Amino acid sequence: MAASGGLQNAANVPELRRRIIFTLLMLAVYRAGVQIPTPGINGEALAAFFAKNAGTIFGMFNMFSGGALENFSIFALGIMPYISASIIFQLLTVVIPQLEALSKEGEAGRRKITQYTRYATVGLSLIQGLFISIGLEGMAAPAGSEMIVISPGWSFRLMTVLTLTAGTAFIMWLGEQMTERGIGNGISLIIFAGIVARMPSAIVNTFQLVSSGEMTLIFLPILLVFMAAVIALIIFFETAQRRIPIQYAKRMIGRQMYGGQRSHLPLKINMSGVIPPIFASSIMMFPATIGGFIKIDWIQQISSLLSWGSPLHTLLYVGMIVFFCFFYTAVTFNPVDVAENLKKHGGFIPGIRPGKRTAEFIDKVMVRLTVIGAVYVSAVCILPTILINKLNVPFYFGGTALLIVVGVAIDTISQIESHAVSQNYDGFLKSGRIKGRR
Repeated sequence: MAASGGLQNAANVPELRRRIIFTLLMLAVYRAGVQIPTPGINGEALAAFFAKNAGTIFGMFNMFSGGALENFSIFALGIMPYISASIIFQLLTVVIPQLEALSKEGEAGRRKITQYTRYATVGLSLIQGLFISIGLEGMAAPAGSEMIVISPGWSFRLMTVLTLTAGTAFIMWLGEQMTERGIGNGISLIIFAGIVARMPSAIVNTFQLVSSGEMTLIFLPILLVFMAAVIALIIFFETAQRRIPIQYAKRMIGRQMYGGQRSHLPLKINMSGVIPPIFASSIMMFPATIGGFIKIDWIQQISSLLSWGSPLHTLLYVGMIVFFCFFYTAVTFNPVDVAENLKKHGGFIPGIRPGKRTAEFIDKVMVRLTVIGAVYVSAVCILPTILINKLNVPFYFGGTALLIVVGVAIDTISQIESHAVSQNYDGFLKSGRIKGRR
C-alpha cells in the first residue's frame, strides 16, 4: 500500500511501523525495570526519605531516572553515567590528537570511540554505585527510627554496586538499540519516558499542595497558563530557523543549461537541541549526589555551596548550558565544510564570495544564532529554581523537564515524518521502475 509522507499515515508504512513498535517495547522494558527494587533496601524508609527531600537535588535526580532512584530500583543510576562518559569523550576528542584522528576515520572510528564510552560508563557506574551504597548505610527515615539499609556491610555494597552497574549498562544497551533499530534518539527517549511517566504523580502532588494550603488555589490556573506559554516558547525556538539564500550558477552541460535555481540554507536557532541541559544537569548532579551520601565536613560544605537553587549552582548551571550550546554546535556543524560543498556544487550566497568568505559569513551567523539559542535555553532551564524555591512547584513542571519533553517530542516526530517520506519516495521509485530494468 502506498503510504503518505505525513505523520498521520505513519502506521501505513511497514518499516516505520516496526520501528515505532520496537521503540515502544523497549521503553516498556525500561519502565518495567524501574519497578524492580535493589535487594537489601527498606522501601518504606526510603519512600519517607524522598518525601522529605523532594525539592532537593535528589528530586531532580529522581526525575531524570524516571522514579528509579525513589524506588532504588536496578535502574537507580539511570542513564546519567553514560551521558557523563559521552561528555568526557567529546571533550577529549578536541584535545587528544589520537581521539580526534579516530573521529575522522568514519564509521569504524566512531565505533571505537563508542566502545571507549561504554567502558567509561561502567567505570563511572562502579564509582557512583559504591558512593551511594556507602551513603545509604548511614541514612534513616526522617523520624530516625528506621534505617534505609536492612543489613549494612560489604555484602550489601558489592551487591548494590554490581546491580546498579548492570542496570546502567542495560539501559545503555536499550538506548543504543532504540537509536539503531527504532525511531528517535534512544538515550533522549529514555529520559523523556522517565519524565512523562512521573508527571501524573506530580499532578497529584500539586493538588495535594493545594488541599493542604501550601499552594493557593488561585495560583493553579496561573501555573497552567505559564506552562502553556513556556511550551509555546519552546516550540517556537526549537522550530525557528534563519534561512540564508543560496543561488546556484548556470552551467552548460552539452546542449543543456543547468543551474540558476534559488534555494536556502536553513540554520536552526538552537542547533544543539536538548543536549546542553542534559549534559549540564548530568555534571551538576554528580558532585551533589556524592555530597548527599557522604557525611564528611568538607564534602558537605561543597555540597551546600552546590545545592540546587543556590546562586553558585545557578551560575555554574547557566555557564555549562552556554558552553555546551557552543561546543555541541561546533562539533556537529562545520561552516568550512558547508562552504566547500556549496562551492563544489556551484552554489553561492548573493553578495558573498565563495570559499573562505562564505565560511566566515556562515560562522558569523551561526555564532549569533547560538548566542540567542543559549540565552533561550538558559532562561527556560532556570525556571525550576524559581518555581521550586519560591512557589513550591514540583520539578516536573519546571523549564528543564518541559524543554526535554517538548524537544524530544519534536525531534522524534520529525524523524517519523522523514522516515515516512523516505519510504513513500522509495515505494514510488519501485512502482515506477521500467519493466526489464534491473
